[in-house]
Amino acid sequence: MSVDQILTYTLNFATDIHHFLENWFSDKDSILVKTSGSTGTPKSIVLQKKQMINSALATGKYFDVQQHTKALLCLPIEYIAGKMMLIRALTLGWHLDIIDANSSPLENIKKEYDFSAMVPLQLENSIDKLHFIKKLIVGGGVVSKELQAKIQNSGCAIFATYGMTETITHIAAKQLNNNKVFTSSKIEKSEKNKVDLVSFYQTLPNVKIYKDQRNCLVIDAPKVAEQVLFTNDVIELVSDTHFKWLGRFDNVINSGGVKLHPELIEEKLIKIIKNRFFVVGIKDEKLGEKLVLILEDVISSIEEKSLLNKIRNLNSLSKFEKPKEIYFAKHFIETKTGKIQRIKTLQKIFAK
Repeated sequence: MSVDQILTYTLNFATDIHHFLENWFSDKDSILVKTSGSTGTPKSIVLQKKQMINSALATGKYFDVQQHTKALLCLPIEYIAGKMMLIRALTLGWHLDIIDANSSPLENIKKEYDFSAMVPLQLENSIDKLHFIKKLIVGGGVVSKELQAKIQNSGCAIFATYGMTETITHIAAKQLNNNKVFTSSKIEKSEKNKVDLVSFYQTLPNVKIYKDQRNCLVIDAPKVAEQVLFTNDVIELVSDTHFKWLGRFDNVINSGGVKLHPELIEEKLIKIIKNRFFVVGIKDEKLGEKLVLILEDVISSIEEKSLLNKIRNLNSLSKFEKPKEIYFAKHFIETKTGKIQRIKTLQKIFAK
């Protein structure tokens, strides 16, 4: 199919895809892309088309999804994740089907695909139909331990990805379930430390990583980013190519001199809390910051006391990791991609 045929087809099919491809096939060397705003103010950044192609090639090599791969696009084109599914299809020679980007993308699917990409909510709502997908990457948010447990016996090989708009989606991935579809050559073992590295993020080709004095990840990936990127993601560096994500530096709570990572605490709390929630530090005269729980729900005082008792009795939490109070919000504020905006949600709660 020629460029003109593609543009004519997409004009009748989806105007947002048409406009993006018009820009992609233009003579310009770069393209303007919006960030989601989940970790700050949404902004537009310029990405080089050559680097987007490099990113597509790295994905094709790492996941072994080359020419003739049957892929499904179920993400919005507005952001980089959706755009890159199109670029991978064009660069690698995929057969790409495009459907509406809703929360249950596999609901009406009746054919099998080799590859797709989703956000955690879409994965949660697609568990019963994952057998239609051979390999699935999940980004745009943390996949909870509870959700991981649900996908262990899936026939689909499922991977969490790490990346951002500035790195043109993922620069690292880790397998979330026990499916053996993924080639064994990608699973490594550290001979020096005898550490099984499959449970950590592994970098894609041509990516170097290290950490700064804050223990935050630094990314040197010249094929996809012109500058070295200093992130706010606190990590444990396991090897030159593997790391464990611990949480956001800007989310770290300093309570009485003890540094707490909200994301690690939330992993433990999810066992006893069904509704959406997050933990945060608020100002406190004695502690500096006091750990509190923010719950997307409205419950009675009796239910609140019961929940606090469950938290106090949760043995996996240290005494410092147990929230002192609970605050409630009827609805959390989200980005367009469904990520919780913690700061804006807090501002809404405490503005009352």
